[in-house]
This record gives sequence, structure tokens and C-alpha cells, in this order.
Amino acid sequence: MSEMTYTQAMQRLESILSQLEEGNKTVDELSDLVKEAAELVKLCRLKLRSTESDIQKAFEGA
Repeated sequence: MSEMTYTQAMQRLESILSQLEEGNKTVDELSDLVKEAAELVKLCRLKLRSTESDIQKAFEGA
């Protein structure tokens, strides 16, 4: 999952949200989707922090 881009992760999160809103998932499916969503959110946060750090470094060097 770490090879995913931020955009891919966000698209997958949107897909998961749509599936959750449909309300036709079993408890096991819901559990799996929620776990996947949590990992995707973590990935997005890491990518945002990394990008923020890169931007700060770029401006410090300018």
C-alpha cells in the first residue's frame, strides 16, 4: 500500500466511503473496509507530512 500515490489513496478512500454508505456489507466486510481506510488515512498523513517537510526545506535553501 505504501507504493500508492496520495491521489490513489484518496480515490480508494472515496470508494470505501461509497461502499459504507450503501449499507449492504456484512460485519466482516465492514471491519475489513474500516481497517483498510485507517491504513489509507495513515498513508495520506505521512505523504502530506513528507511533502510539507520537502517544501520547508526548499524554502530554507532559497
